[in-house]
Amino acid sequence: MAEEKGAQTAIEDPRNHDLWIWLNGALVKRAEALVSIFDAGFGLGDGVWEGIRMAKGRLVLVDDHLDRLYEGANTIALDIGLTKPQMKAALEELCAANAITDGGHIRLMVTRGEKHTVHQDPRNALGRPTIAITAEFKLPDPEIKKSGIKLFTSSFRTSGPDSFDLHLNSHSRLNFIRPLLQAIAAGAHEALMLDPAGFVASCNSTNFFIVKRGEVLTSTGRTCFKGITRRKVIELCGKEGIACRETDFTLAEVYNADGAFVTGTFGGITPVRSLDGRSIGAALPCPLTQRLSDLYDRTFLN
Repeated sequence: MAEEKGAQTAIEDPRNHDLWIWLNGALVKRAEALVSIFDAGFGLGDGVWEGIRMAKGRLVLVDDHLDRLYEGANTIALDIGLTKPQMKAALEELCAANAITDGGHIRLMVTRGEKHTVHQDPRNALGRPTIAITAEFKLPDPEIKKSGIKLFTSSFRTSGPDSFDLHLNSHSRLNFIRPLLQAIAAGAHEALMLDPAGFVASCNSTNFFIVKRGEVLTSTGRTCFKGITRRKVIELCGKEGIACRETDFTLAEVYNADGAFVTGTFGGITPVRSLDGRSIGAALPCPLTQRLSDLYDRTFLN
């Protein structure tokens, strides 16, 4: 079976082979952007990150992303060492160095930094965070948006804040890589995950919505990602008079939906073609999904 592309697959761009990287206050070439093997992010996944788009000469929703980054860092008692304006200036400096003004994607990564030894105790850290920022020419593959993605329901459940808080944008991704591996083996693009009670929660890297009888439904938010795109879609529904609820719903309701889509910073709104081999809805994308996708792009990317 041919392996599907990921839901967040980008168009290949040769300009990305020799870009500048912002690393701890300096611009260095990609091949020279090195981090110690004693770094807390490498050894332990101890850190937080953000993905941010560059479109039409501006960093899209940058204040929302920086708010989430700094809240996450505060949650894990990580002192970033830069103010939000200083961090925004670093993002702008890197985009300028790489001549990226449109069609760009930034990955902002902050870890607890180098440690005396590889051990989870944060007291082993030397006290200087590692801040690494990549800015690449990246646009979503239009074929994926056109054809929609295939999902597979994973046997792995999402978790609550008492174990692994999905609202924390942490570097540790194994909780989501394992479901994705199941989906890949099943020939799907991404995994759909249920919450501990068996209700639909989110996908392994995106948030999930269904459309039914002119209404948009998404999970309660208890055990899904604290998605900025998710929140903006809910807000757009409110502004446009589109009925939208954060509520519990089941796989049976997804199978019988009129349409479905996922949301994420990089892909925006991407329609879902099928779940577990079952087609979702009669049209792809369903009219309401297409309306929201156009609204989102027009509001935030143009």
